[in-house]
Amino acid sequence: MKYAVVDIETTGGSAKSRGITEIGIVVTDGTRELDRWSSLINPFEHIPPRIEALTGISNEMVEDAPGFEDVADTVAEMLADCVFVAHNVGFDYAFIRGHFEALGTSWSRPKLCTVRLSRKLLPNVGSFSLGSVCDRLGISNAARHRAMGDAFATAQLFHHLWSLPHGPGT
Repeated sequence: MKYAVVDIETTGGSAKSRGITEIGIVVTDGTRELDRWSSLINPFEHIPPRIEALTGISNEMVEDAPGFEDVADTVAEMLADCVFVAHNVGFDYAFIRGHFEALGTSWSRPKLCTVRLSRKLLPNVGSFSLGSVCDRLGISNAARHRAMGDAFATAQLFHHLWSLPHGPGT
């Protein structure tokens, strides 16, 4: 079984009306990284100042980046035959699915949420934000709120959860 750990950055919170600005994907077998890919994405809309302040992704950075339609085949290939894994999976999944649907492509994958898995396997952590859980477990993330930084940290978290008693790897 393969797992595609995904993180995206967006122009806002609604998958139906907002754009993706960056995608990071780490493919793993649960214990080790098999592949990775990331790209800035031109959302063809203005990135709000509060989002730019959070992610560091500016309108100038995505101006010459490919649109989702330009990377859709690569994204589909990276996610093929994988369980879609993300921290708060519903958010990332809804954006990816919505962008494929906007291209006229029906797309779905089985999904797994590391927030839910963390709540089950690490009940005494307190906050289940990606930063808090990773800090508590000693998982570093030098690029928080950037797609590959968060995808890599989530993959490391997934590897940790995989190895726990009653984790997905047992």
